[in-house]
Amino acid sequence: MRLSALRPQPGLRHAPTSRRSLQVCRVGKAVEQLVGVGSSVPATFLTNHDLEKLVDTNDEWITTRTGIKKRHVLGKDETLGQHAALAAQRALEMAKVDPKEVDLVLMATSSADDTFGNACLVQAAIGASNAVAFDITAACSGFMVSLVTASQFIRSGTYKNILIVGGDALSRFVDWRDRGTCILFGDACGAVLMRANPDPAAPGAIIGMSMGSDGTGHKHLHCMYSGSGAKPLTEGSAPSSHASYANIYMAGQDVFKFAVRTVPTVIDSALENAGLQKESVDWLVMHQANQRILDAAAQRLGLPPERVVSNLAQYGNTSAASIPLALDEAVRNGRIQPGDKLAMAGFGAGLTWAGAIVRWG
Repeated sequence: MRLSALRPQPGLRHAPTSRRSLQVCRVGKAVEQLVGVGSSVPATFLTNHDLEKLVDTNDEWITTRTGIKKRHVLGKDETLGQHAALAAQRALEMAKVDPKEVDLVLMATSSADDTFGNACLVQAAIGASNAVAFDITAACSGFMVSLVTASQFIRSGTYKNILIVGGDALSRFVDWRDRGTCILFGDACGAVLMRANPDPAAPGAIIGMSMGSDGTGHKHLHCMYSGSGAKPLTEGSAPSSHASYANIYMAGQDVFKFAVRTVPTVIDSALENAGLQKESVDWLVMHQANQRILDAAAQRLGLPPERVVSNLAQYGNTSAASIPLALDEAVRNGRIQPGDKLAMAGFGAGLTWAGAIVRWG
């Protein structure tokens, strides 16, 4: 997959790609399996020492408070969709599934290349011509919300192969003069292929789940539209302003308190929904926001550090991409094996949170 795959082709007309948009592809009762995972990150990155030249900060200050050492950012002419397509293709290759066998593409993102969404662009780029595609926006919880959503389509017998992509390019919205936010965020994409197992007696991938939202906490973390909208049309004037968004605003202490409080609760709730005890968990694979939050969740579960999947130091907070990115690395390096039970949790703007106990493979 070349990065140029998603660039507009002037004068080129495309035939409609999906022939199933208004159809239901019934496959009978089934349970879901996770059979492929992939990821992609930009080559360009900024270290903590690079940020020292931009804002009043230093490597020790950032590392001590977050655990982050560097973060990758989109380079010139790169798009989020290009990396989403690469991650998706790698997940399909691991799963040995042809793109034309994919029934649904879910794209979890809060920073799409097009304000109308990225899912259809990814569907076209990978050649998933029989798939319906749409976006889900739930910030850093987006991948988990999408994973649970996909499982419902599988269990209802609607679809057989679903591609879930989590990706964000929040570097687009960061104020690089604000050391409270610019040190945190990086760009990346990760993808998972969920497949239906026709044996309803087989163990499903989503063993237990829990989700929640609290809109009263929106004030603590947001990225608001800042354009002026429509203007009265007069001779010689433009009809409206250019669309624009403000930089990310985050009340760090409030968000940290929310995460420390919410993550253990949502994992406990998912365990209860699964009918399992915390001793059943093999790995903690959760949103990579802050190492202190990861450590607190692991302590609550009684998991040693070597059972916590963390790549935060190398990538920072990649929002909806962080869980599949971490999962991809842990599966490919052999740490996570088929049958392992994973405690997963995402949390972020909205405020939103979602957790699940997931069986890999």
